[in-house]
Amino acid sequence: MNIKVNSNIVEVAKSISLKQWLEQNGYNLELIAVECNKEIVRKTKWEEFLLEPDMSLEIVEFVGGG
Repeated sequence: MNIKVNSNIVEVAKSISLKQWLEQNGYNLELIAVECNKEIVRKTKWEEFLLEPDMSLEIVEFVGGG
């Protein structure tokens, strides 16, 4: 199935949780926030939050700097 991630179409396995997908794709779970279909997904829900066809995710990563 396909979902949109930061404006890119990505193929993902069916019945995969958001947390599993993020881990498989190398995201540092401590440094990101995720929005799905324009709503923030709380980190406490990532493990039970199943990805579905045509979802739109925005993933932002916090970076330090000066």
